[in-house]
Parts: sequence; C-alpha cells; structure tokens
Amino acid sequence: MSAPKLSPVPSSQPERLHIFDTTLRDGEQAPGFSMTAPEKLEMAHLLANLRVDTMEAGFAAASPGDTEAIRLIAREVRGPTICSLARATEKDIDAAAYALEPAQRSRLHVFIATSPIHREAKLRLSRREVIQTIERCLKHAAGRFDEIEFSAEDALRTEPEFLVEALSCAAQNGADVLNVPDTVGYSEPDEIYRVFADLVEKVERPDHVIFSAHCHNDLGLAVANSLAAVKAGARQVECAINGIGERAGNCSLEEVVMALQVRADIFPAVSHADATQIWAASQRLSRMTGTAVAPNKAIVGKNAFAHEAGIHQHGMIADRRTYEIMTPESVGVPGSSLVLGKHSGKHALSQRLAKLGYQPDPDRLNEIFAQFKAAADLHGEINDADLVAMMEGYSASGSQWTVLRTELRTTAGRKPKQFARIELEHPVRGRISDIASGDGPVAAAFAAVQRITGTDVDIISLETRMRANGSGREFVADIEVEIDGRRYSGRARGPDIVTAAIDALLFTLDRGEAYDRAEANQPTPAHAV
Repeated sequence: MSAPKLSPVPSSQPERLHIFDTTLRDGEQAPGFSMTAPEKLEMAHLLANLRVDTMEAGFAAASPGDTEAIRLIAREVRGPTICSLARATEKDIDAAAYALEPAQRSRLHVFIATSPIHREAKLRLSRREVIQTIERCLKHAAGRFDEIEFSAEDALRTEPEFLVEALSCAAQNGADVLNVPDTVGYSEPDEIYRVFADLVEKVERPDHVIFSAHCHNDLGLAVANSLAAVKAGARQVECAINGIGERAGNCSLEEVVMALQVRADIFPAVSHADATQIWAASQRLSRMTGTAVAPNKAIVGKNAFAHEAGIHQHGMIADRRTYEIMTPESVGVPGSSLVLGKHSGKHALSQRLAKLGYQPDPDRLNEIFAQFKAAADLHGEINDADLVAMMEGYSASGSQWTVLRTELRTTAGRKPKQFARIELEHPVRGRISDIASGDGPVAAAFAAVQRITGTDVDIISLETRMRANGSGREFVADIEVEIDGRRYSGRARGPDIVTAAIDALLFTLDRGEAYDRAEANQPTPAHAV
C-alpha cells in the first residue's frame, strides 16, 4: 500500500493545516479520563463531524481493549484518517496494523525518544542505535499503512544537530509526517519558532513531507507554542478536545481552530475543521469523563460568551461585536449570556426580564432592581430562577412548587437500596407526598418528584457545590434536563444538596410547562406588574 502525498496547496493561497486529534489516545491517558470502547466510538463520530483530518484512536499495543476500540472505530467511522500509536518495535507496529485493518484510511504513528536524558536514562541507547532503530522500524512498517508519522519524543530537549539527523532518517525511510513534540511542555513560543524554522530549512525530505507540532501544557503555553510552530512552517497540529491529556494536558483543539479562524490575517495556514461542532464535542466529552470544563476556559467554558459587567452588557445589547471577537454560534454554543450579578446594570436586568415574559413599569423595575442588587451582593450570580421568584413570589427555586419535607433512607445488606419520601406544596394542588427508590438519594428524590408532578424527564447533568454566604453556607445545584426532546437548565440554592437539587429540577419542570403553554398559545400565569 503506497503512502499518498500530503502536498500543500499552491502558495498563492493559505496552506492547509492538518488537525490531528489525540483526545482518544493522549487525552485518554490522563488519570480519570479512561473511556470504554462504546464511549470512544461515540466521541470518534463527534470528531468526524468536526472534520478533524486524523484521529488517533488509541495505542494498539497497550491492551486488548485498546486494540478492539481502534478496530471498532476503524470499521465504523468514515472521513478522518484513523491512527494508532506505536513504539519503534516490530511487535507494536504489527499490533497497529491489525487494529487499523478495517480503516478507510490508516496511519501509523511511531515514536522513539531522541533527547539525551531519554536516551541515557530510559532507552540506554546511543545516538547511532536510535538511528538504526528508526531505520529498522520504518522498513518493517513500509507498505502496510496509508500514511506513516514519525515522532521524536522529547524533541525540544534533543541536540539540534541530532534532531535534524533523526528526522531526516525518518523522512528518507518512508515517514510522511515528522512530529516534533514538546513532550514535557518545556519550551516557549520564540524557541519553538526557531526550532521549527531550523528544521524546515535543514531536514532532508521529499516535498510532500510535512512537520507537525505536539505541545504539552505544563507551562500553560501549549496553544501559543503550537501557533508559533505553524508560523514557522508546521502544517499539522496535534491537539485534544478541552485540552485533555497527560499532566497539564495537550494543546486545546478548540483554541487552535478558532485562533486560526479569527486571526486568519496573521497565520499562513487554515484548517478545514467545522468549528460549529466544537461545543457539542466538548460538552459530550465533559459529561463522558465526569470532568467539568473550567468556567473561564477559552471557547468552551461557560463564561466564554458570558458578560456580567454593566458596561460590557450595555455594549453587547447595542452591538455584540463590542466585546465578542467571535460569535457563540460559530463554535456551536446556543448563544451569548448576560450573566446577572452585582456588576450588572438595569439595561441587562430589563432585557432578561423581557425574555422571561415580564415588562415591569419603571417603578416596579426600580423595586426589582433594588432586590436584585441585594441578592447579588449576597449570592453572586443571579439566574432566571431567582428573577422569577422575585417577580412571582414563588419558592427559592423560582418554581410554583415548594419543598416541605425530604426524608432519605438506605436499607442495610450487601445490596442496599435508597428511598426518598418527598412532600411538596402547590398553590392549586395543595400538599402532595410520595415515596420512590433510586440509585442514590438524589435519584430516589427525583423519582418521587416526577411521580408527584406527573412528569417524565431525562436528567442530562447535575452539578452541586457548597459555597459560603453571609450566614454560613449554602448548596447550589445546576441541572440540565430533557423534556419531550427539548433541553432546559436551571439552578437553585438550598440548605443541603438534595433540597437544592430538587428545587433546581422543579424550576426546569416549570420552564418546560411554560414553553408548552406559549407554543399552544394558551394564557400564561398573570404577569401583572
């Protein structure tokens, strides 16, 4: 099987930057991020939707499970090139070849360390022995894959002249991509630029061979280093969704893709990734691994398109370009968010109330604004549930339902069961209680609430946390649910985790009912203000 050439486009146009995604390999190696084969397949389909050029599906020789996951992805995913990592040994290369057999297009990613510390402490090989290993393994791989990528592990701590020699050897023995990893996140942008510029000039290689950057984030410079490499001539960047990976992680795919898109005026290459699929992939990975994305994470953090300061909110209301260099829709985010807090002004409050169906007169708005400011000083962020509660006098969750009592019980034995007795009060239906069981106290409580309210919802995510306030502490619950194919989210506070979670669920149920009423053009509860 001959390796096709990865030729750049004519120099009159921006060159093609290949996106190599390693979420399923390097990303999964991070503690706590392991995925099952079905989960890997689901993520692989999302990555295909994102139009990454190559996805590293795993490390075939690492385990039988990894081999089967790669074969599953290779068999069922079309579009991207499917890749397996391999050490520079015949056994690893054979394992990769078997795993990639069903692939529409396959790539071997073979590596060996080249730095002095790795050669001496880990490999116990001389320079000459490393070169001989590169020659031997690439000859063994020849003709068995559509593409071959060679990585010089710990390249940025390798002697410059030996790095040139090792990469030249790989290119002359069949490698189509030469990867230059900053394996331990040691470098910085100026140094990376100089290294890549030197390699582009000095490495002897066929015209189709491209350079790749694989940067780790130990010093928080993975994205900056990768972009510097692109400026110096790299035409592939290796990255992961949400920047997951060993130690402090890998270069973030979403940040590289959007940096190239937003600043196309300064970068010499462009990716063909579909940025509108970024949000979906990021959110699914976060839920799959049980690891939330930091709120201030670029592109995909919940605050990335959120604005609290009154000056910023006023500008956003007038023209979103005042404070946004990209639209949330460009990365698949549902929309910008004006976060209401103590820094927010009356313009933002009035706009949010209007979206909730309220149009208070000036005196009522001033009254609500004073309540809002007092609540913001006490709680920080104020959400829709809080505003509905201010306008309607509902419970703390913003729901018409009030939680009167929660009782939790667990049976003894080898397989204990959790039960919850919940008592709610409704202004029309009065007091109602019910008992239900579930896998855990919150699940049992949710089951009882759904029986009481007569609803059937799918819980997409639930996040709870404790925070200090002026009178001690409170618990905050953020929930996302799906009702009849539509998703709703809500937040509530409570004296304990279960009560806060129940109130958050009740608020989302009310939002779903309100949407149904509006869609059916039925009258909504009086908003006479």
